[in-house]
Amino acid sequence: LAALMAQSLIPLPAAEAPLLPVFDAVLIDIGDDQSIADALSSFSAHLTHLKAILAQAGPDSLVLLDEIGGGTDPEEGVALARSLLEDLAGRGSRVLATTHYGQLKVLVEEDERFRHASMAFDHELLRPRFELQLDLPGASHAVAIARRLELPGSVLARAERLLGDERVLLDE
Repeated sequence: LAALMAQSLIPLPAAEAPLLPVFDAVLIDIGDDQSIADALSSFSAHLTHLKAILAQAGPDSLVLLDEIGGGTDPEEGVALARSLLEDLAGRGSRVLATTHYGQLKVLVEEDERFRHASMAFDHELLRPRFELQLDLPGASHAVAIARRLELPGSVLARAERLLGDERVLLDE
């Protein structure tokens, strides 16, 4: 937002003049554009946006992708998302992508072109603090939030058993 404000000559709410990149395009896939009238599922709508992004993205582009790879089989979604992120990184595009897929979070450990960021989370109140944390992967806290919202204990216990120790190790 700050980069676009600066490029539009809108004064920035900053104590000092920041050093900001200049983008030739800002390409976005956020939200859900499913359409019964156009026979587009949520996933198909995302693919339509991603196709347009791939047609335009270059080294001076900013690409914003919300829940990349979502709306389909998680295994296929992760593979497609990873391929897309690697392609955009190869072009030199700056990409901010959100995901809850642990398999995509591991990409940072395998490829130096990627970096983690997450929102700080208040573990006592079980809600985000809206503070950006660089180089730290986030976790969804789904079971803890479900517990706070008082889903039945038997459902929560089963969910924790299904997650197993492997998920705990990945989060750690």
